[in-house]
Amino acid sequence: MALNLVKLCVGCSAIEELAAWIDFKLDERRRAGLPAEQFHTTRMVPKRVEELLDGGSLYWVIKGNVQCRQRLTDIRTFTDDEGTSRCHLVLDPRIIPTEWQPRRAFQGWRYLTSEDAPFDEGRGKIGRAKLPPELRNELAALGLL
Repeated sequence: MALNLVKLCVGCSAIEELAAWIDFKLDERRRAGLPAEQFHTTRMVPKRVEELLDGGSLYWVIKGNVQCRQRLTDIRTFTDDEGTSRCHLVLDPRIIPTEWQPRRAFQGWRYLTSEDAPFDEGRGKIGRAKLPPELRNELAALGLL
């Protein structure tokens, strides 16, 4: 069974903002002549790499709720210019909306088992992803989603 990660998507208020940021970064890499791959850099290196890469995903917490995920394709460690060990969580750029799952703020990332992960959108409540982002966020803030 795959193991997942969950992480706060800081500075992002909707899935659409995350998608726009990913598109921008991929386009930026293409223009620079670099491979068009999306990754998230983190300081802590996961210890359970094999389990994560066996079908695992990075679940994004946006505005206090897990709202979407991206499949993990690789985890690459490296040392930055200051000598600090870091890693790139290489992600499939496709965003998969999920059922919303409340999460309190935390630092870094956390492991998330498949049993505790929210279902992909459509496997439970249908239609939430089709609401405009502003309405979706307002309904969630009111506790109606």
